[in-house]
Amino acid sequence: MSDGGQSTPEQGADEVTENANETAASADEVDWEMAPDSDAEFPADPEKVALLREIADDVYGESSESRQVSAILYRVSDLYDPDGDTSPEEIYLNVRHIMDIKAQGGLDR
Repeated sequence: MSDGGQSTPEQGADEVTENANETAASADEVDWEMAPDSDAEFPADPEKVALLREIADDVYGESSESRQVSAILYRVSDLYDPDGDTSPEEIYLNVRHIMDIKAQGGLDR
């Protein structure tokens, strides 16, 4: 850069695009690493189950977002419920799927 270290708007836009592409690529690579190990132990804890479900009931509302958060909390409570059948990985992947659908404009696109 011959202008004293200053970039032109065109150079800046190219850098932003290049950085965005690198970030997207690295996010795809890291995404699976962020999914928790499904072999993790979650001992039964009826108090946690009750608390998480109480919070889920309080959060549940008219908006789709509040219903989604409520559903996530119920799924998390299943981790501590001896009769629950889920894993952190399943919860993570489910939430990621919901966010992907939301980002695409919903199921009715």
